[in-house]
Amino acid sequence: MLKTVHPLPKLIVALVWLAGSIAVFDASFQIAMILTCVTVLVLLERLSPVFVLALMVPFALFGAGFITTSVLFRQESEFAVQMAQETPYGDGRLQAGIVLFLRAIACGMVSAVFVLTTDPGSFVKALMVNWRLSPRIGYALFAALQLVPDLASELQQMRLARAMRRGAPPRRIPGPIEVGSLVVPLIAYAIRRAGDTALAMESRGLGASSRRSVIGAPVSSRRDAIFCFLAPTWLLSIYWLTSRAPL
Repeated sequence: MLKTVHPLPKLIVALVWLAGSIAVFDASFQIAMILTCVTVLVLLERLSPVFVLALMVPFALFGAGFITTSVLFRQESEFAVQMAQETPYGDGRLQAGIVLFLRAIACGMVSAVFVLTTDPGSFVKALMVNWRLSPRIGYALFAALQLVPDLASELQQMRLARAMRRGAPPRRIPGPIEVGSLVVPLIAYAIRRAGDTALAMESRGLGASSRRSVIGAPVSSRRDAIFCFLAPTWLLSIYWLTSRAPL
């Protein structure tokens, strides 16, 4: 459902949610934000629960550093400790670490919701049309979006060619020696692609005029206004439900 929302209002709402996660130093609030993002991804976007849990792993590893820092080092933020002491999660240092740990996961999941529900091409087109992003930057981003999968395909072709020359099937996971031997050919391929892309962009006159048409740019609709109303309202509802005193 969120894939049909205009990318720019969705970006603004995501930034508002990130700001809320940073501003509210409360573990219950962070847990509610995480559960909301998981619900959206699993129920609305039909993603696998295992995949969603796997998304949390990098953010959890990053947040684990906050717990160890809060517990092992005594120079904590007075504000963090004072706010954390009001929650039932142990002593002040552990409380502050847990809240920071949950905050890292919450911010990561909000970002994941935006990334997984937004088409990169539509996002760049919306920036060009609505926020006057330079065509040079916009089409450079388009070229980068195409280059990444092409690099993976070129890497696989190189590995297959070398395997045919050796007369043995390629390994499922390349070893460090094989990876090191493929770095230079991949860099050369990327440089050639970058040169061809620069020539193509210049031949199409990207620097001739700042005004140009964009085909297939997202168009705002009523669902965008509904989304911009419901998402912040739900955020305020989470804050009201998890706080000890109503707003």
